[in-house]
Amino acid sequence: MYVSLMTNDTRSPVRRVYETEHEDFRASFRRFLDTRVVPDYAKWEAEGLFPREVFAEAGSHGFLGMAIDEEYGGGGVDDFRFNAVMAEEVADAGVMSFGINLHNDICVPYFLRYCTPEQRARWLPGLASGELIAAIAMTEPGTGSDLAGITAVAVREGDHYVLNGSKTFISNGINADVVIVAARTETGDRHNGLSLMVVERGMAGFERGRNLDKIGMHAQDTAELSFTNVRVPVDNVLGEPGSGFRQLVSNLPQERMTIAVASTAAANRAVELARDHIMTRTAFGKPLAANQNSRFTLADAHVQVQVVRAFVDECLRDHATGELGADRAAMAKLAATEVQGRVVDACLQMFGGYGYMAEYPIARAYVDARVQRIYGGTSEIMKEIVGKSMGLTA
Repeated sequence: MYVSLMTNDTRSPVRRVYETEHEDFRASFRRFLDTRVVPDYAKWEAEGLFPREVFAEAGSHGFLGMAIDEEYGGGGVDDFRFNAVMAEEVADAGVMSFGINLHNDICVPYFLRYCTPEQRARWLPGLASGELIAAIAMTEPGTGSDLAGITAVAVREGDHYVLNGSKTFISNGINADVVIVAARTETGDRHNGLSLMVVERGMAGFERGRNLDKIGMHAQDTAELSFTNVRVPVDNVLGEPGSGFRQLVSNLPQERMTIAVASTAAANRAVELARDHIMTRTAFGKPLAANQNSRFTLADAHVQVQVVRAFVDECLRDHATGELGADRAAMAKLAATEVQGRVVDACLQMFGGYGYMAEYPIARAYVDARVQRIYGGTSEIMKEIVGKSMGLTA
């Protein structure tokens, strides 16, 4: 389980951000990962896809849609710390491709905030049970992080919008049953003409392209999506038409906190893997841990992880009470993902040639780490946000 590196043992210190119920939930979720996900994870990585039934099993155990009301089959608990626990355990178990936090933390909030009563009854039960897997389609081939530059267009015709456009790098794109698509429904103002609409599996003109071949996170299906004259019912629009940009921006801090939490846990795991390695691996007749460079390198990595975790935990507490600003969420993502990159690289180096072998967990940790500085807003975008919060403008 996600723990702190400590002298001679790996017992987790008290973390003020979590209560007893969160730690009980952690133990339950980790048992699920260890029994249902970890044993077949290598096979799913090779196949490039998680089986749909794993999401359904997660739902049956209460790990999906914790914030969804009980009347719709959810947990009825609006406490992001439970989501954070899952992000930590997914990272600590080394199964980063499991897209459960994408479903829970990034997609479900849009349904909770913007669904009408009819929409809630239609979608929430399936999202809580795992019968419906969710994705969100923002990124386009020519836009990247520029949400205001989205060019997918939806033109209203009676009781439908006719949607045309393409999206790329869409996580859960192959498995998804409901895709929240950001499309331009009004011309003119770049920030006020976007709407969010739910495109459902089987709608005519909705096509999935290839499952993209990534350098890491292989079992996380990431797809190209295309929409050709897709007739989306007006009843599938989330919230007010034209308010999509504000809706997207409002959930980005939570998305970035999920990434920050996972990056911190993944960096901590890399330190643990390296510690175990240098304490048992010998070179020139003595353990690698006897070398000052090995001790200094790992000590430095440990310090970086603990310092960033203190800040991420502080931000997590603020988010749980509704006090986290977009600038601090950007700081948390920037700091945690950059630390993850440095720490995992340094830890891999300590394995020598073995670190370059795909069968070693540290190698998978290395390739999985790279995307953390890209999705959810690149490190450069995070610096722009922080810079503006400091009053620095171009």
